[in-house]
Amino acid sequence: MPLYKTITPNSQTVVKMWKITESFDDLMAAVTLKPETLKRVLGMKSELHQRGFLSVRKLLAEFGYADADLIYDDNGKPHLKDGKQISITHSFNFSAVIVSDQVIGIDIEKQRDKITVIAHKFIGYEADYLDKEQSDYIKKLTTIWCVKESLYKLFATPGTSFKQCFLVIPFELQDEETMAWIDYETKKYRYLVQFFEFEGFVCAYAIGE
Repeated sequence: MPLYKTITPNSQTVVKMWKITESFDDLMAAVTLKPETLKRVLGMKSELHQRGFLSVRKLLAEFGYADADLIYDDNGKPHLKDGKQISITHSFNFSAVIVSDQVIGIDIEKQRDKITVIAHKFIGYEADYLDKEQSDYIKKLTTIWCVKESLYKLFATPGTSFKQCFLVIPFELQDEETMAWIDYETKKYRYLVQFFEFEGFVCAYAIGE
């Protein structure tokens, strides 16, 4: 499948998304991997995860990068050798990469009813405006999770709590953006986070200063 979508939030930032329709073998044949990356992908138990991982390498190529240009720090955060900021996500048959001169984070999640089972783990302040009886409750829960996950990737600080440290102010799905805060130790950080729905999924991306 060719590139699914390209978004340019600002002059310094580009988001590219891939819809994964290729087989594992086709994706493997289309990318060149470092030895450690090859070992990693062959060690994955899920073919869906393998295909998601490999599709990210296809997206890197769309940006003009190779697998060799991508490195991970001790916290598992990806970095590009040229100093550009990068964030990566994949969920089921979609993946996305955001590259920017600014600090960024991105997440994709499939909308599923089972998110209600873990809502208590990441919903804190937001419980004041969420309504379980509303028809868009699952979509809003999924969006809040995506927003918080994108902030977590942007902030890259181990030990931060989705429930306590990341706050998403009230929003409407049609707005496709919301303000969110990271409240960590003695500081507060404010972000405008973009989000959108597509094919039963939600994607959110946060861009720092």
